[in-house]
Amino acid sequence: MLARMVRRVLPLAIMLALFGCAPADDDTPPAPAATGLTSCTKDQLTTTTPGKLTIGTDDPAYGPWFTDNKPENGQGYESAVAYAVADRLGYAQADVTWVRVPFNNAIAPGPKDFDFDINQFSITEERKKAVDFSGPYYLVRQTVIALKSSKIANATSVSALQSAKLGAQVGTTSYQAITELVKPSGQPQVFNTNDDAKKALQNGQIDGLVVDLPTAFFMTAAELEDAVIVGQLPQVGVPEQFGLVLDKGSPLTGCVTQAVDQLRSNGQLATLEKQWLAQVAGARELT
Repeated sequence: MLARMVRRVLPLAIMLALFGCAPADDDTPPAPAATGLTSCTKDQLTTTTPGKLTIGTDDPAYGPWFTDNKPENGQGYESAVAYAVADRLGYAQADVTWVRVPFNNAIAPGPKDFDFDINQFSITEERKKAVDFSGPYYLVRQTVIALKSSKIANATSVSALQSAKLGAQVGTTSYQAITELVKPSGQPQVFNTNDDAKKALQNGQIDGLVVDLPTAFFMTAAELEDAVIVGQLPQVGVPEQFGLVLDKGSPLTGCVTQAVDQLRSNGQLATLEKQWLAQVAGARELT
């Protein structure tokens, strides 16, 4: 997606509240342990290419997570996070190589051609059977968007969505949110990419599209004419979290998790959220 949105920086406290961030004593599960590490320095790490760090993401790479479909430019929240993790591990930007990996392939069992992948992967127990995750770098809310002319554009409750035709990208927790939270009367539609899903929304094939909150704001502000955010779906149980994906049993999991944890504790993740995601504001809660 071409990122042309204007970043309107909001106070960090508002942004964190919108993202569903919980206080330190909430039910957020602990990140994978990074204790017992002998060394997390560049010369001690075993990577796909010695001396280099190979990072994967999908093609296209969408805003606000990336800018201009160029993950290598360091712009967009996930690109910036990836380079911040690389820096923590001792890799300069010139030492980072990007590879394109379809969303479902990245979380499928089997060897990977990346050291870690960053692409809005929600950490789930089912996925942990096939891959490793770092600690969380972002807390997620799922959101419904629709055209202003849609019958659900003014919906205020989840029950008002149950008769609607809803869609989401295949393999995502957005699709899971439809089936487990909304439970529509009709079968949800799945799409290979969010671009396909947007076209279906524009063409009237679906009444509403479910995506994460920052993506919803980007789509309605910069990509879809006459589209609105219907509202945020309820947060049930432990907040949904994005994590970096690594090969199952990767020797890098502990060090990558340690890097993410340090970025969270020193405030750098919050700073990057404010820089790249602070345009998110005012999405009502669906009851």
